[in-house]
Amino acid sequence: MAVEEKIITVGSWDWFYREANPVNPPDVPTAVFLHGIPSLGYSWSAIMPELASQGVRGVAPDWLGYGRSSKPEKREFAYTPDAFVEALGAFLDALELDRVSLVVQGFLGSVGLQYALRYPDRVDRIAVLNAPVSPDATLPWTFKQMSLPFVGDMMTQDPLLVDRTLEKGSGFVIPDEDLDVYRRPWLKSSDAGRALLYTLQNLQLKSAMAEIDNGFRQWTQPSLVVWGVLDPWLSVEPAKAFANELENGQFVRLEEAAHYPQEHWSEDVGKALIPFLRRSSTT
Repeated sequence: MAVEEKIITVGSWDWFYREANPVNPPDVPTAVFLHGIPSLGYSWSAIMPELASQGVRGVAPDWLGYGRSSKPEKREFAYTPDAFVEALGAFLDALELDRVSLVVQGFLGSVGLQYALRYPDRVDRIAVLNAPVSPDATLPWTFKQMSLPFVGDMMTQDPLLVDRTLEKGSGFVIPDEDLDVYRRPWLKSSDAGRALLYTLQNLQLKSAMAEIDNGFRQWTQPSLVVWGVLDPWLSVEPAKAFANELENGQFVRLEEAAHYPQEHWSEDVGKALIPFLRRSSTT
């Protein structure tokens, strides 16, 4: 199955997204894949065709400020969780996706969890891959450095920052063909670095984790937590506890994967996601 590249204008901004469609019309909700920091929707490219071959339509946007999507200045877009949640809702409206399955990863994945809590009628089920889910989650020093005044301004303008961060988080050397995609926004303009800086400075992780911790105590929709246990930034114990506390939750360990499991362990992630996303929709 081919992955198509598309752009849709939503309000004042363009969203770039990748899409993989089944041959026959799907009978389960579209899966929307949300990337983390400093990743892109491209990170789901290996998984989406396999899901499409099994009847699951996939859509993977670049968040506003990332990749080939628009990169507004902070006076136009606040880069807070509230701003990202509102923008995600507008994107889904533009695609006429009334009810979706959310698959979230990384430190921007928490925004997807907040969206699910605020709009549960629009989320059929949710899968979490190595995203902060507990009150004790904190930004790793790697990201904190990028958010510091002056230091962060310089760090976030360095295209090699992408290499170092993705490789440190995953424990793998990223192939050049993939790095070409991840670096490209930094090589085109300074907007990508500024957007990353704004995101890290406004992620409000403590309050986001409080909302997630409280909200998911009442969450009843099917939920899957897939975890790379070698993650250097988020430990497995809080993730397992999060899954165990969910009324309808599952937990899958990936013993050799780390922070970006969809990148290097896509086959194992796919094996967990396919049966989960193909189950009959909840009502």
